[in-house]
Amino acid sequence: MQSSIKLFGKRIKEIRKKNNITQEKLAEILNLDNQTISRIETGYFFTSYDNLEKMAKIFNVNIKDFFDFEHLKDIEDLKKDVIAKIEKMNIKDLQKITKFIKEFI
Repeated sequence: MQSSIKLFGKRIKEIRKKNNITQEKLAEILNLDNQTISRIETGYFFTSYDNLEKMAKIFNVNIKDFFDFEHLKDIEDLKKDVIAKIEKMNIKDLQKITKFIKEFI
């Protein structure tokens, strides 16, 4: 299971690359060293709220977008999430989901 901080780092890297900004350029803009950006993107370091605000402006996104990393989860994490949600469903919702899955697959 990937930690949230690692997924956050992957998301920062994804958004940075989408905006064609290098780690070096981002570090320069944020007044950080390159290694700090690398540590953020690999999930070994989290950043300050001030830096989150600055990055949101640089990338023209909302801060909450940095935490939208559902699509970055590995298959085992996704399966666990789905199973946990299914276990909480009532019978009517479970029947609807079953019908949807049969039509989708």
